[in-house]
Amino acid sequence: MIKEINSKDNRILKECQRLTLKKYRDKESRYLIEGHNLIEEAINDRVPIDYLIFDEEKALNTNFDGDSYIVKHSLFERIAQTETSQGVIAVVRKREYGFEELTARCQGGSNIVVLDRLQDPGNIGTIIRTAEGAGYAAVFALKGTADIFSPKTIRAAAGSVFRIPIIHVEDNRELKALAGDLHKKLVVTSLEADNNYFDADLCKDIALVIGNEGNGVSEELLEMADVKIRIPMAGRLESLNASVAAGILMYEAQRCKKKINKQHLSEVTIKCKRN
Repeated sequence: MIKEINSKDNRILKECQRLTLKKYRDKESRYLIEGHNLIEEAINDRVPIDYLIFDEEKALNTNFDGDSYIVKHSLFERIAQTETSQGVIAVVRKREYGFEELTARCQGGSNIVVLDRLQDPGNIGTIIRTAEGAGYAAVFALKGTADIFSPKTIRAAAGSVFRIPIIHVEDNRELKALAGDLHKKLVVTSLEADNNYFDADLCKDIALVIGNEGNGVSEELLEMADVKIRIPMAGRLESLNASVAAGILMYEAQRCKKKINKQHLSEVTIKCKRN
């Protein structure tokens, strides 16, 4: 059922306006998503959606069966997160993951990526999206990392936040303990590391730490790390963009697994021929 909102003082509209701010997203464990494709993806992934808001000047086009509201264009602009909005916004609830569910998702040699105080929404969203593509089981965000549920990050993640667990971690000690409970080795990048990433075993059971764009991985995490690696650089470069480096390292696990599978297949073939 679609209802009309005609006043800027309407409760629903005020809720949406609050959720444009991080402190209310944190407090209410809800956030906004915008655009037909992203909302359809959320619906298909069974993300808990409270309601939709439509701009009266745009076409109503969705298969959502819950509460919907239509507002005047001037009111919709108060909550729109993009310059050229498609005219539809959804209020969705953050997924909560208990330790048992997290443990189940992280079994079978799966990997985790850790965001160590990253600040750029584009980098964060791209890393989350790449983590899903590379088969990583979860994303851990250390305190000090920019808001994962900000509009820019949500758009950059392109729906991956609906499917991959996002776990907020208070500090480095909690990260170390949680990684240990999940049987994951802490892997960090360092310019002083002796091993290149392709010489290390990044195939399974790692918690790969991606450091802050300007300062890299914190000194405390460097001390806590089980494995230190580096990405070799030509020319005068010292480092790569955080999301590019993350992509290279996360997909190393895919290359490694593919190599192991080929070796296993070759061994099985040889045994069959001998028999």
